[in-house]
Amino acid sequence: MSSRTVIRNGLVITASDEIHADVLIEDGRVAALAATGTPAAESWTAEKTIDATGKYVIPGGVDAHTHMELPFGGTFASDTFETGTRAAAWGGTTTIVDFAVQSVGHSLREGLDAWNAKADGNCAIDYAFHMIVSDVNQETLKEMDLLVQEGVTSFKQFMAYPGVFYSDDGQILRAMQRSAENGGLIMMHAENGIAIDVLVEQALARGETDPRYHGEVRKALLEAEATHRAIKLAQVAGAPLYVVHVSAQEAVAEIARARDEGLNVFGETCPQYLFLSTDNLAEPDFEGSKYVCSTPLRPKEHQAALWRGLRTNDLQVVSTDHCPFCFVGQKELGRGDFSKIPNGLPGVENRMDLLHQAVVDGHISRRRWIEIACATPARMFGLYPKKGTIAPGADADIVIYDPHAEQIMSVETHHMNVDYSAYEGKRVTGQVETVLSRGEPVITEREFTGRAGHGVYTPRSTCQYLL
Repeated sequence: MSSRTVIRNGLVITASDEIHADVLIEDGRVAALAATGTPAAESWTAEKTIDATGKYVIPGGVDAHTHMELPFGGTFASDTFETGTRAAAWGGTTTIVDFAVQSVGHSLREGLDAWNAKADGNCAIDYAFHMIVSDVNQETLKEMDLLVQEGVTSFKQFMAYPGVFYSDDGQILRAMQRSAENGGLIMMHAENGIAIDVLVEQALARGETDPRYHGEVRKALLEAEATHRAIKLAQVAGAPLYVVHVSAQEAVAEIARARDEGLNVFGETCPQYLFLSTDNLAEPDFEGSKYVCSTPLRPKEHQAALWRGLRTNDLQVVSTDHCPFCFVGQKELGRGDFSKIPNGLPGVENRMDLLHQAVVDGHISRRRWIEIACATPARMFGLYPKKGTIAPGADADIVIYDPHAEQIMSVETHHMNVDYSAYEGKRVTGQVETVLSRGEPVITEREFTGRAGHGVYTPRSTCQYLL
């Protein structure tokens, strides 16, 4: 039984075009687009019609950096795959790429199987996985080849967190060499963790225990140094490199320099670095702990460099690094010792709206909004054109977006499973109205109509963004 839906009278916005067009959806995929009012569009019949007059019709967001149920610092991220993907849908995101974790002493396969088990049957939207590589050895390197063949085509390494996720330069080089051969993409958490640990120890010895010191010890120069080192190791290996959660202007400069040299080096930033700052980390009464994440929030003056990087394409993607921990009982683990505060912020529900606010504020164009939030993450991680665009053959992951609605972000109204909002009280213009995932309504006129288990695992091809 074929099912057809028509979206009429909206402004269809993709990374490349803006057109007043109607969209025909058939059996979960985009079947055709035609200019509104033309005989072709008028001839379509369907069981269901969605009127998008005065609204944008945009591709569902692709959030390429989330951590649902992540174990960290003796606790777990507070969003499950069920609650986290539901919140993502409320915010106009229809695909997440989460991180499966290899534990030291265990295989990549064990980590991937564990994350598949967490997600299977629980997701409201489609999902895929990156693989965190914590233990580089000959067996791990062989497994990387197998995972690429299976559609897990990106591998994250950490220059931070010694004793947990940390890889040394030799391990990083070996993994990069392997990815140069198998087509995988290395994603790098670029901070000099060895040096940071020295500064943490010294700060605590001086009695500097408040959350704001988290930002002071994780220095921008140590992010820039690690970014530079990762770029050079990737150059030696002949491998592409994707630097996650870039927060500092000095790190942006390293990426820009590498790209000017024609290297396949890419950068991601996150809404928290664009909209929040060390002012939040310094909030009194331990409220600053809500904003502890790594890389840390920076002084406000770094924001201009990040926006410029997004405009010049030195930064290509905005993801959330969604890794929520409740203030009560989780962030509070670090009272009296900032180094024990679980690192991470909630944001999977806020990204599309915050970036639309950036359009309103004149930081980026409408098409660039879709490019950095939908199309490029899909291309970067081998999901395009199935995801990230509205075109014949693409999955009908489509958002009807009201660009005029006003909302105030708040813990009172969000759907993430966390007891605070990082953007509490922030007024933004623009709001998701209806969300389709493979043609199925997940949000219908601001009501959740989806279900756990609708979302399916989505294997990925290799990076489609290489120079």
